[in-house]
Amino acid sequence: MGRHKTLEDFRPQIDACVKCGACQAQCAVYKSLKRESTVARGKIAIAAALLDKKGPVDERFVLDMSQCLLCGSCHDKCPNLVPTDEIVLAARREIAERKGLSTFGKVLTGVIKRPKLMDVLAKGGARMEKLIFRKVPQHSGLRLRFPVPFIAADRYLPEMTPKPLRERVPEYIPAQQDNESKPLSAFFTGCMINYTYPQIGEALVKVFRFLDLPLWIPPAQGCCGLPAHAAGDVATVDQLADANVTAFAQRKVDTVITACASCNAGIGKYYRAMGDQYAALGKQAEDVLVFLVRMGLVEKLQALPRVENPTRVTYHDPCHLRTQGITAEPRALLKALPGVEFVEMEGAEHCCGLGGTFSVYHYDTSRTIGARKADGIKSSGAELVASACPGCIMQLQDSINHAGLNKQACHVLELIALDLP
Repeated sequence: MGRHKTLEDFRPQIDACVKCGACQAQCAVYKSLKRESTVARGKIAIAAALLDKKGPVDERFVLDMSQCLLCGSCHDKCPNLVPTDEIVLAARREIAERKGLSTFGKVLTGVIKRPKLMDVLAKGGARMEKLIFRKVPQHSGLRLRFPVPFIAADRYLPEMTPKPLRERVPEYIPAQQDNESKPLSAFFTGCMINYTYPQIGEALVKVFRFLDLPLWIPPAQGCCGLPAHAAGDVATVDQLADANVTAFAQRKVDTVITACASCNAGIGKYYRAMGDQYAALGKQAEDVLVFLVRMGLVEKLQALPRVENPTRVTYHDPCHLRTQGITAEPRALLKALPGVEFVEMEGAEHCCGLGGTFSVYHYDTSRTIGARKADGIKSSGAELVASACPGCIMQLQDSINHAGLNKQACHVLELIALDLP
């Protein structure tokens, strides 16, 4: 077996599916489309048919395997813990091997494996925004003015930054006291924080300075490879993984911090599965909110002066953290903030409907799923909805805007930075 499992490698897990249907109640796509092929047991049956030479890799098979958010909710509730998300990824690798990548897949992976091209596109895109986009509404994101390939015409998008995060902050931020005795963390910025939400990375830097902890931001790092995983492009996954292993090997660090739930899965879960030096890097990955709780930030926040009229904030659980059991730490930090009144919302644990490339291929379904999330945000009465994944933040804001709500989505780190002296 190579670095990436094939469908045949998953045959024991595929055979373990008893078709009980427990996955139906968990699947956001099934709730929207009500088609058996969209739910986990349907996909398992299709994968089994392919393995037994009873089904072709035709357009219908490609469609069925594309209609998955890879959220892992079905695995959580499966009595036999069948990893449907991993089986779907294996099926997509099979599709890519037999039929090649889709047009969008070729464009996407062609960009993410070229960091210099990403820099040029991000900076050029920021300059072109006034021509291509118009703000609707003014307080929250952008809406397309002219058709752009692959992107729905009524989708709200965040502003691009003319200056990426890694050009805004120093490569190394030392601790001021007892530097040698403090753990050194490396920050895996990810693509969206670097190019679209640099304020999240700047907030992280502020928090580290508040805690007086050293931080290193490797300049040669790139995409974690999760979009390439979703497309079935193993060659790009390997290329990006090799580059990141090399970039993070330049210093000995205690932890590799992520502030994006998807990146945490990209280098945590998937690098571990690749073995060897990739697994070594993956084992160092830790979500920043977990790290900050471990470093005692909750207690430090509780010691700050309380605000008389705090902002009401709720929280959305990113799937890539929820499936790891990372749910308490974000809430503990939010509850400790002197300027926040934390409230739970109904369905906080449900997928927002982004699913990476899913929302590009199936935007109507993505919007339907997001509308349910917007209902939960509205019912909570919160002014802000915080999360720990830039992709979720983008999707949440899109859903909020389409629902006509005057609310904002943000990262937990941004709220922490606001309350720090």
